[in-house]
Amino acid sequence: MLLYVALGLVLALSLWRQLRAFRRRGQAPGPSEGEAPRGQHPLIDVTRCIGCAACIDACPEDEVLALVGGRATIAHGQHCIGHGLCADACPVGAIQIVTAAASVTADTPYLTPELQTSIENLFVVGELGGLALIKNAINQGRDCVDTIARRIATLRARRPTPEVLDVVVIGAGPAGLSASLRAVERQLTALTCEQEDLGGTVAKYPRQKLVLTSPVEFPLVGRFDKLEVSKEALLDFWAKAARRARLAVRAQERVDHVRKDADGIFAVETSKGLYRAHTVILAIGRRGTPRKLGIPGEELRKVMYSLIDAEAYTGRHILVVGGGDSAVEAAMGLARQRGNHVTLSYRQAAFARLKTRNARRIAQCAARGELSLVFNSTPVEIGEDRVVLQVDGQRRTIANDYVWVFAGGTPPTEFLGRIGVRLGAVDLTAVGGAALPRAAGAP
Repeated sequence: MLLYVALGLVLALSLWRQLRAFRRRGQAPGPSEGEAPRGQHPLIDVTRCIGCAACIDACPEDEVLALVGGRATIAHGQHCIGHGLCADACPVGAIQIVTAAASVTADTPYLTPELQTSIENLFVVGELGGLALIKNAINQGRDCVDTIARRIATLRARRPTPEVLDVVVIGAGPAGLSASLRAVERQLTALTCEQEDLGGTVAKYPRQKLVLTSPVEFPLVGRFDKLEVSKEALLDFWAKAARRARLAVRAQERVDHVRKDADGIFAVETSKGLYRAHTVILAIGRRGTPRKLGIPGEELRKVMYSLIDAEAYTGRHILVVGGGDSAVEAAMGLARQRGNHVTLSYRQAAFARLKTRNARRIAQCAARGELSLVFNSTPVEIGEDRVVLQVDGQRRTIANDYVWVFAGGTPPTEFLGRIGVRLGAVDLTAVGGAALPRAAGAP
């Protein structure tokens, strides 16, 4: 009996400590946190939780929530992007969605509550600032332009130069498009640069991927109430909105540098020209530039770095390179298509960083012979109809029609450091070993 009582006390103490910690997350930030932007996070009242796991089933992310001691708890908080579906699913109202300061990491820009970086009138919105949810990105883009609109009269009066734009938006994903539409709505002179195509990272999502799960308010367009929207439907909606608003979107135009000149005006240097603006919004996401293998033949058109539509490829010999979730999901998707022979090459001896469900599914696919796993291997040469792999020190040639490389990406930290933006607690104004002049406005 004493043993059961002791165990009960230990469990109760653990739950009480957990609840106290979660409640602290929902309180107003202290002085040290007051400078950071705030995002949405679940707050679980474990005294009300009945352990039904409805929240776990509702969460579309990977293993954010788990049952511990018969009560829901946050297992992997870093995976949470603020959907709020867990709170909707809870039958006893034990979960609230609260706002709390997002954690600052070495690759997250320092931001004020108005989303301004360490450089005055240079802003960051969307995924780059730590919020990956499309709805949050749209809201941030809109709110950021509202901030600019409140400042713009003063900025124009300070530098009355007619050829200077009010704002240049860099990136045409959810946050960038929202900002661009709001700029038109607020009658600001604006230009949007996108290094790829309209939609940004969303355009790279797999075919028919559901990208919105809650209503959202679009500038100029109004409330979008559909609860389940595919990638294709959302991109079509954005394209129509951009045409109707006559947005000045420069697709396939990469921004190489942003500097703030002595007169306080930003100069935005792109692959096709130079623009001057009172303010700049960075909506460039965190995907960055895909890492390449650096081997002969990688320049061939059959080599790709993202998979948009697996169903478009049938009856082919395919190599997928990488050991992360993106590589595994692409390999399994391609292996399901008729007549494909898929090989997944990974440089390590085993997968080490997969989501639980992906680790289970890839093992099952390999066991059924649906694809081939080649560990301890790296591609060394790509030909028109073949690929050469180095496997355990031996060269192996396999037939090949397409290669997908999922080796991660070069994050935009180098670009941010080059223009003088302070990241987290680290000031990256020195990149590549050479100290750069601190940009105007940086603390």
